[in-house]
Amino acid sequence: MTFNDLQLTEPLYKAVQKVGYTTPTPIQAQSIPAILKGRDILGCAQTGTGKTAAFSIPTIQLLNSNLNNGGRKTTIKSLILTPTRELAIQIGESITEYGQFSDLKHLVIFGGVNQNSQVRALRNGVDILVATPGRLLDLMDQGFISLSNIEIFTLDEADRMLDMGFVHDVKKVIKKIPAKRQTLFFSATMPNSIIDLANSILNDPLKVSVTPVSSTAERIGQEVYFIDKTNKKNLLIDILKSSEADRVLVFTRTKHGANKVVKDLIKVGIKAEAIHGNKTQNARQKALKNFKDKTTRVLVATDIAARGIDIDDLALVINFEIPNIAETYVHRIGRTGRAGASGKAISFCDFEEKAYLKDIQKLIDQKVPVIEEHDYPMAFFEIPEKKPQQRRPSRNGNSSKKNTSGGNSSKRNNVGRSRR
Repeated sequence: MTFNDLQLTEPLYKAVQKVGYTTPTPIQAQSIPAILKGRDILGCAQTGTGKTAAFSIPTIQLLNSNLNNGGRKTTIKSLILTPTRELAIQIGESITEYGQFSDLKHLVIFGGVNQNSQVRALRNGVDILVATPGRLLDLMDQGFISLSNIEIFTLDEADRMLDMGFVHDVKKVIKKIPAKRQTLFFSATMPNSIIDLANSILNDPLKVSVTPVSSTAERIGQEVYFIDKTNKKNLLIDILKSSEADRVLVFTRTKHGANKVVKDLIKVGIKAEAIHGNKTQNARQKALKNFKDKTTRVLVATDIAARGIDIDDLALVINFEIPNIAETYVHRIGRTGRAGASGKAISFCDFEEKAYLKDIQKLIDQKVPVIEEHDYPMAFFEIPEKKPQQRRPSRNGNSSKKNTSGGNSSKRNNVGRSRR
């Protein structure tokens, strides 16, 4: 199958050709024809499978056809709700490419920046709105946004939306959208909470599932190093110095950890920047741009901030810390080996993280090859026991305990204060 077989209109097919697409990915081949026929979609697909095009291209075609039939241009007719600013921006960039020969207007809104420019654009008329939940509800409460004319509602990265605590915001938004609409629902995983949400908003959906989360891209080479936590920094530096990869994405579990790794790399002359939730929007976008332009060689990221990172020809991903959720590992290493390219994923595993690695290997149904010959072999094979906290002795030599003897305690406390 080619894009020519998907019955795209001339403006869409012309845009797709200009972008360089020839053969649709599995999720595109299954979703686009169904969406063009007005079907609801329940899609299970992780990042890197082409799902942005799967919902953006038919959305643009449907709305543009309505415009040509005399539809109004001044009301929001499509809402794409997504969890992070980075992902919202990425979707906006894709819509710009796919809709370059259409008459539609689109806008991306998110928090962390001044709202004035977003409000001005809304007043000028928007057909497709890409939004994060917080800023969307904020502008709705201020009366700048009405969702009463929505024809197509897309919920992207639904599992991440719930992980970030946006479930109540999502439900608030859904209550403001017309019941008669087309709904496109995409999630990388399908736990019960996601299935329940999908069932509550979809009408006889076509179920599309490609590249299940438990399967990792065949072209991604995986390795794990067993190493003590204190030596991870040294191993990372050695690998970066010996690797020919011009860009390396490094994952940590925490924002503080990301900042620390960046400082350690800069000290030895390796250009690195961090991207996480505590960074301002401008700082995050600048770091991402520098990484894409290869000005910065190493980008250190937390999982939430990295969900919207989509970079072609990224050869190496390093898990400086193994994630405590097995599915997250699949999302991380899926940043490499995209669009048919080869890639490599390296993980550093200390003793406390062995349980996480076990869960990952169970999920992906394969053993990650262990690199045993390296300069920092694991020396500690047990978690140090925490010493029981000793009670501080009181002035009379007894251990201080919370008094439970009733009224006498106040008397003793008063005596103690009078002596000081």
